Amino acid sequence: MSDLFPETIETDRLRLEAIHDAVDPLEYYEICSADPGVDEVTTYLPWDPHETPKETLEFLESRETAWTEATAAEYVIRPRESESGGGEIAGACGLEIDWERQRGEIGVWLRRRFWGRGYSGERAAALLELAFERLDLECIVVFVRVDNDRSLRAVERYVDRFGGSRDCVCRNELLTAAGDPVDAVRYAITHDAYADADVQVSVTMA
Repeated sequence: MSDLFPETIETDRLRLEAIHDAVDPLEYYEICSADPGVDEVTTYLPWDPHETPKETLEFLESRETAWTEATAAEYVIRPRESESGGGEIAGACGLEIDWERQRGEIGVWLRRRFWGRGYSGERAAALLELAFERLDLECIVVFVRVDNDRSLRAVERYVDRFGGSRDCVCRNELLTAAGDPVDAVRYAITHDAYADADVQVSVTMA
């Protein structure tokens, strides 16, 4: 089942690499614990800055298990060499899969210095191609906290581009790092809508 997921995905400006094989745990710990702006980055995420290297290692191990079981594919995001900060870790993204419902959920986070470059939408295009063209899923959903204005704008741009829709506000859908429930906007893109949108993107999988 793990062979379903490509180890690397390349777009015009980004290279996505299977996170459990592509990062040094200590380097990832430094980014997730003490990177400039990490507190701002994690404001709307379901995790706080990592407190110990063990926490980071356990996370990476959990992503490897999910990959092996084909329930999720997690990638580290690196800008390509033509970009500022080329080759560095810019953040991470993933695709969680519910095979019974033929549905996936995508998410992303980026380091503060890589905000504002349009990487979220480019990464989304890559994961949508993976979900629909390679895995033949029927629907992709995205949940964004109702108070996360920056992410709402970014998601709305690519959801509209790929023929998706803003479905509804889901009460108590997400949990904060402290375990408190928060409302979220649900977006969805169906396989048929994606095909009808016929957006041409440059994505290479290996």
